[in-house]
Amino acid sequence: MQVRLQKILSAAGVASRRAAEKLIVAGHVSVNGDTVTELGSRADPDADDIRVDGRRIGRPRRHYLALHKPRGYVTTRSDPEHRPTVLDLLGTKEYIYPIGRLDYDSEGLLLLTNDGEFAERLMHPRYGVEREYEARVRGVPEPAAVRRLAHGIAIERRRTAPAEVHLVETGRGARGDQSIVSIVLHEGRARQVRKMCEAVGHPVVRLRRVRIGPIRLGALKPGEFRELTRGEVRQLEEIAARHSERDRGA
Repeated sequence: MQVRLQKILSAAGVASRRAAEKLIVAGHVSVNGDTVTELGSRADPDADDIRVDGRRIGRPRRHYLALHKPRGYVTTRSDPEHRPTVLDLLGTKEYIYPIGRLDYDSEGLLLLTNDGEFAERLMHPRYGVEREYEARVRGVPEPAAVRRLAHGIAIERRRTAPAEVHLVETGRGARGDQSIVSIVLHEGRARQVRKMCEAVGHPVVRLRRVRIGPIRLGALKPGEFRELTRGEVRQLEEIAARHSERDRGA
């Protein structure tokens, strides 16, 4: 399959996509013996001989990771404020990146990969991959508040999509004045759960994502990660494919 050359280089761990573009323009990259200097050039990573300064790059091994992101980490490869990133937890030099975001002050399940197409399918809202959160909130939401969360709330002049919302537990916190609410979303707007709960008068004290599609956080402790099984990757791909076919009217 023909893929943009800078994407192949970044997936192989040679350089970031932006740095790979500079290598191409500077004439450091060749495909099947021919120097390539035009951005947008494509190659087949499985069939073509791709080299950087004469050294052939290896076929990238696909990685699909599940990480328990602790609070106090950003979900980017680098941070201008020099805060710790989730990549610091992996201890790898390979070009792996987070699929979507999880707030700095939130914790829980985060998926990472070096498979760009896989990441795009999971991140795009039209594929509707479920994300389940456990929110510890102040107070005890009344049934009317739970219904509002489920039916959709106007946030910044745009209504949230319907969600699955359940009051799981009450009497939490040192004074027993906090509750646990389960919220399953099919979209991923910035700080959405926090804004939804704030809108119904129950600010979030602590937020944890416990599931993405069929993948659960399980027994992973904060900072721990594991490779997804082939079956888990296949399940995620099948979910995205079903939603894609539905959008096309298949």
